[in-house]
Amino acid sequence: MIDAFWIPLLPPYLIGLALSWAIETLLTPRPVAPWRRPAAAIGVHVGVWTLAFALELALFRRPYFGVFNVLAVQLLIVLVSNAKYRALREPFVYPDFEYFTDAIRHPRLYLPFFGVTRALAAGGGYGAALWAGLALEDSVTAGAGVWLVSFAELPQEHMFDPTAPMVPFFVHALGLAMAGIALAAFAGMRNAVCLDASVDLRRLGLVAALWSYGLCERQTADDLRASAPFSGARLPEVLPDPMPDLVAIQSESFFDARRAYSNLLRADILANFDLLKSEAVAHGQLKVAAWGANTVRTEFAFLAGMEQGDLGIHKYNPYRRLAKRGFPTIASYLKSLGYHTVCVHPYHRGFYGRNEVLPALGFDEFIGGEAFAALPKDGPYVGDRALADFVNGILRGSEGPLYVHVITMENHGPLHWETVSETDVGDVLTGGMPKECEELVSYARHLRNADAMFGMVRDALIKRRRPASLCIFGDHVPIMPNVYRALGELEGTTDYVLWQTAVRAGAPVQPEQVSALSRLWLRTSGLLNVRTTEKNQARPSEAPGNPRMSCVEC
Repeated sequence: MIDAFWIPLLPPYLIGLALSWAIETLLTPRPVAPWRRPAAAIGVHVGVWTLAFALELALFRRPYFGVFNVLAVQLLIVLVSNAKYRALREPFVYPDFEYFTDAIRHPRLYLPFFGVTRALAAGGGYGAALWAGLALEDSVTAGAGVWLVSFAELPQEHMFDPTAPMVPFFVHALGLAMAGIALAAFAGMRNAVCLDASVDLRRLGLVAALWSYGLCERQTADDLRASAPFSGARLPEVLPDPMPDLVAIQSESFFDARRAYSNLLRADILANFDLLKSEAVAHGQLKVAAWGANTVRTEFAFLAGMEQGDLGIHKYNPYRRLAKRGFPTIASYLKSLGYHTVCVHPYHRGFYGRNEVLPALGFDEFIGGEAFAALPKDGPYVGDRALADFVNGILRGSEGPLYVHVITMENHGPLHWETVSETDVGDVLTGGMPKECEELVSYARHLRNADAMFGMVRDALIKRRRPASLCIFGDHVPIMPNVYRALGELEGTTDYVLWQTAVRAGAPVQPEQVSALSRLWLRTSGLLNVRTTEKNQARPSEAPGNPRMSCVEC
């Protein structure tokens, strides 16, 4: 009798499968039609759909409601992907799944870009649909045994009857789920990806791309660690005596905005940065590993000296799996020289898993948001001026040699949630504020505070008896969609400066990749052999025995 259940299940299964492909047409960028995709991509999509349908059927025993549940999850991912693409020029990828829990823990960092109204509508709409589905569609096993949700509708004597004929239903549902897993796994092994999110989304579709990226993330990364620049870094023949203190300021959303808006912004908003450049060993524009967000991409590129193209799937979030298991970095290298290594970040310790990652990358100490509870904020986050005072306190209390890596937070945004006054406009703009440029005023206001931090740390380093070197760089450009619509898009480069207390001569402008910046900094500080190669072994994709999935030409 239970076999008769499966005949009525075929229509909702096929209708849902067709609608799952239809929902993908809402994506930006839009995938090609299913019949134009590789057979392996279609196999993955069908397999994942079958698995999801079987699990929903086993849980709710209402096939049409189960279909609705799966499609609702898919639609949510599509909406999130489109919001991400609008803000960051990149669609949703598999490592982004962990951001769903981050959005609950840190809603201010994510909710403004998805939209409060859209989030409330999605939550309310799903709640109404949940009630309607359970109330209006009958269970296919009503009266056959324990019903997980609406068991109140069953006779009392059947609620917990272990002899009720439910086992065949669950056996069939489990068999359907296993068939889906098998099909997705078999097809997934034959699904070539190039790890360019937009290209793979267009060519394979959302489900197949996510599945394949998940498989890629589980590949071994031993070859990456072996080829890391700092795993084979060579000491100079003679180390400086004494070795200099090193301070790196990874400034949130920092770039010299006067390059893009010279006719709007006052020149003096970055007066200290200009002074540092006039005294610098090197300075210039910096090609970073992120646009608008994803700070850890630039952070890891600087610390590990690794180019994004060599990280494979880990380029999207190197802290998710790769860095947690340890990786050679500037911090671990300096630690081997006798440096005390400290990372300072005035935000939650667990964000991006830094509380686990940074010790694995060679930091002796990680000072997180708990140390800044009493410090003044500028906007919603700890201000850069207060952070500078804190860092200078670390310097005063150290006998060296010391490496401090500072990750600022003040200019994180969302900028469109901040208000600006006429005083703010006068402080940062040369004239009146153009239409739709409130975000630029908010950003420049924080930029002025970042500049004050640079000056405060410079002054503190000059006063120390020990020589010191300062590296300042921006992690990515800010998210300012209204400004970009009104004034044009940015190219995405940030700015950097390398400065030493022992050097007072201006340097020529020198463009640089963020993955090479930390090694350049150490070489100019006399702490790294100038002949240290950019790569000490074969590129990961060329290393013998590399298990990385096959790729297509992007």
